Amino acid sequence: MGQPSLPTPPIAPSPTPPPLPQSAQLGAFPAAGCQVRCAGCKVVLTVLPGLTEFVCPTCRLPQMLPPELMRSTQAQVPAQGVDPTKIQLPCANCKAILNVPHGLTRFNCPQCYISLAVDLSKFGQLLPPSARLPPPPEEVNEVAIDVEREEDEGGLAGETFMDYRPSKLSIGPPHPDPVVETSSLSAVQPPEPTYDLQIKDDLESSKALSCLQIETLVYACQRHLQHLPDGARAGFFLGDGAGVGKGRTIAGLIWENWHHGRRKALWISVGSDLKFDARRDLDDVGATCIEVHALNKLPYSKLDSKSVGIMEGVVFLTYSSLIASSEKGRSRLQQLVQWCGQSDALIVFDECHKAKNLVPEAGGQPTKTGEAVLDIQARLPEARVIYCSATGASEPRNMGYMVRLGLWGAGTSFADFRQFLGAMEKGGVGALELVAMDMKARGMYVCRTLSYQGVEFEVVDVPLEAKMMDMYGRAAEFWAELRVELLSASTFLANEKPNSSQIWRLYWASHQRFFRHMCMSAKVPAVVRLSQQALLDNKCVVIGLQSTGEARTEEAVAKYGLELDDFISGPRELLFKFVEENYPLPDKPEPLPEESVIELQRKRHSATPGVSFAGRARKVAKFEVESEEESEWESETDTEPETESDDEFQICNICNSEGERKKLLLCSCCSQLIHPACVVPPVVEEVSGDWSCHSCKEKTEEYLRTRQAYYEELLKRYEGALERKLKILEIIRSLDLPNNPLDDIVDQLGGPDKVAEITGRRGMLVRASGGKGVTYQARNTKDVTMEMVNMHEKQQFMSGKKLVAIISEAGSAGVSLQADRRAVNQKRRVHLTLELPWSADRAIQQFGRTHRSNQTSAPEYRLSMNFQFVYRPSLQLLQ
Repeated sequence: MGQPSLPTPPIAPSPTPPPLPQSAQLGAFPAAGCQVRCAGCKVVLTVLPGLTEFVCPTCRLPQMLPPELMRSTQAQVPAQGVDPTKIQLPCANCKAILNVPHGLTRFNCPQCYISLAVDLSKFGQLLPPSARLPPPPEEVNEVAIDVEREEDEGGLAGETFMDYRPSKLSIGPPHPDPVVETSSLSAVQPPEPTYDLQIKDDLESSKALSCLQIETLVYACQRHLQHLPDGARAGFFLGDGAGVGKGRTIAGLIWENWHHGRRKALWISVGSDLKFDARRDLDDVGATCIEVHALNKLPYSKLDSKSVGIMEGVVFLTYSSLIASSEKGRSRLQQLVQWCGQSDALIVFDECHKAKNLVPEAGGQPTKTGEAVLDIQARLPEARVIYCSATGASEPRNMGYMVRLGLWGAGTSFADFRQFLGAMEKGGVGALELVAMDMKARGMYVCRTLSYQGVEFEVVDVPLEAKMMDMYGRAAEFWAELRVELLSASTFLANEKPNSSQIWRLYWASHQRFFRHMCMSAKVPAVVRLSQQALLDNKCVVIGLQSTGEARTEEAVAKYGLELDDFISGPRELLFKFVEENYPLPDKPEPLPEESVIELQRKRHSATPGVSFAGRARKVAKFEVESEEESEWESETDTEPETESDDEFQICNICNSEGERKKLLLCSCCSQLIHPACVVPPVVEEVSGDWSCHSCKEKTEEYLRTRQAYYEELLKRYEGALERKLKILEIIRSLDLPNNPLDDIVDQLGGPDKVAEITGRRGMLVRASGGKGVTYQARNTKDVTMEMVNMHEKQQFMSGKKLVAIISEAGSAGVSLQADRRAVNQKRRVHLTLELPWSADRAIQQFGRTHRSNQTSAPEYRLSMNFQFVYRPSLQLLQ
């Protein structure tokens, strides 16, 4: 995009120069003239106003004024509608005078729609100090603008966020909570709104949506009127932060499309519980007539068939349902495509970051979820697509499924997503910011977040208790000894290298999980103490963690039963599982069959039937002699019947004399023929059954003794390894290891009657009424199904019946736990982080559960960690 030429700025009149000789003047000395020095003779000349070219009267050298001293010969008439607080610049195409705000470098002309760019650094050099307009007064940002200060450099790093207000729309009430926008996005203005909402009057009267949400509705609907160069309908990216109100905005979009006759919508989210939030949001905007159908409750047949009868409304489903299929091969994806048909139905990818692994890193495979999201967009090119997530574009690789934004493909600078990704990774964060600014300027992206005004952050250093230090030290010593034991035991598996490498991969993975549990358990006393103090201060508590230990608990219950003496220790069960399944035991030898020498010889004889090698050699030699010497009369004997057989006479293998076959003894082991008299001692009685020679008997007995010794050695080696394994398991049982943190916290804070658990696990351990022992029981009851248990626990917390809530990522996605003005429990939330996730975007999702719109008070965040063995997620968040 070219940069337009700037107009010649007015030049302030210079002061009256001293009188010059008459020969050096070009005319009568004017009050507004300017003085220049001749380029030839260096004489100072006075140039009359309006002259740009002149000839020096002394050296007769033709010259021209420099550009910065040229003045327009035409009288400038003040333009109508000039904003004195902005810069007036002409459009490079249509020459219209534009009011350009200070700091805006890229914009579109509102008349000819050409893209323009301004280099403010060059523009400032052209203006004299007296003609430069003062910058507009800066507004004091009182809404939690975080001004970063670099302590090492000791300077002001700059404002990161700016207060956000819709710049071109004034419909609707202000947002109930302060909202901010990044400083880079705030420097870009969205396009002019041209879409007229059908539900505008209803929204203004009901005030169900704020001005921010209505602005999103206008730009999303305006974007859906456009088509990409490949023919598909353009999409919109709603990237507002957690808690801004994306759910109600989506409900407004569905309601707006409903008024235009588009009465089919797909709402895809992360959990089936969020269906009730969708129903609430639709009711809030006045769309009570729109039905919400849960896809997981419907059969795989056609949705618009007579048996199902869904002709319109919102079909709510999860990303897991999107990739599901029946036993007969019917897929949910095909079912939804058939229901939508070729209509321009609305498709909302709520929490769309779940499809981010469509383009994995090298060596990875794309997920089925990402492929399904891409597939349904390809099958429904006319669908009106909305991407909705607070962390949907945390990395450029995660945007692979956002094909409706038109950032790559036909008509763009990038042929495909691979080229786009390469350019973004090469450009770094700066390139991503430019993409975001371009998307906002083109009206396809909004990204606002709640201000952190009033939010308190505190990093709580949890000191290690003496018991925990001793527990941690003994565990570290045990893992070191276990490694030595595994090295020793792996020597018997030297020929099984793949198995050995697998052991060490599992060893270090289990090692990491074990000490992660130890780090969590070390913070349990401090979390309980902070929770109890918050309850005494008339506040309520939300405790965030990532892992619940459900797998270890279910394995222990399956092994020990439903009634246990105490809570399950996650680290202990993890150790048990690793040692029991991966300790390198040699193969247990099978017991030897009880068979005699005769039976063994019979087997050997049956395995090698036929005559001996000596007999076969004799026959071959005899045949060769006959073929050479008796070939002359061979034809004469061909037709004569054989009167003798070679098998009637055989040679004894001891005396080498020929004898009658019936009189020779046949060894059942080596198949040798021996005269009875040649045997030592001679055989005088008739032999019945199998007979073996003396040599074969000795070899067979030696083989049996060797085989028995080898079996005993293998059995001894196996029993020794098994004994060492059992000894290790006994040491694990004797180790003092902490209980499962989740069960421990629930028990210390009053049990399930006092603590609301919003996690993904199905069962829990509850202490018995007498205080002795624990019992495993399901989380759901007769009145509450397993599908509704998290929603029920949330209602218990929001109504104030339970003042402590424990959330995990699996169970709390999209859940609102803030001090909502509509809820009974409006106490200030104290959010404690027992365990932080591995990525910053997932941490943002967890923090967004308690910091949301329409709250009476901002939460307090307490990041509990122990710096004696702080682990990676905590360090990343601190950095």
